Amino acid sequence: MNDVHNHVLTVIDFMKTGHKTCFVKVIGFDGESGQAFEGEVKFVGDLPFGDLIHPERSHLSSTCREFVRDDLLYRYSQGQFE
Repeated sequence: MNDVHNHVLTVIDFMKTGHKTCFVKVIGFDGESGQAFEGEVKFVGDLPFGDLIHPERSHLSSTCREFVRDDLLYRYSQGQFE
């Protein structure tokens, strides 16, 4: 069984606001469900929040949701949203 999914994530824009908050707008493709998506994730401090990555509110497959969360956390830790 092949569990490899070809998820795609593209950062469209980001905006930093006060109080260590950063909004990141993304588009992508959920390789498991075969659906395109768009959404926004908010970083408060170093933690990401938003329906797109929330386990109970996200419309993404679980593998894609984890991919998006992990990818954005990596980009954030690398200073890509400065």
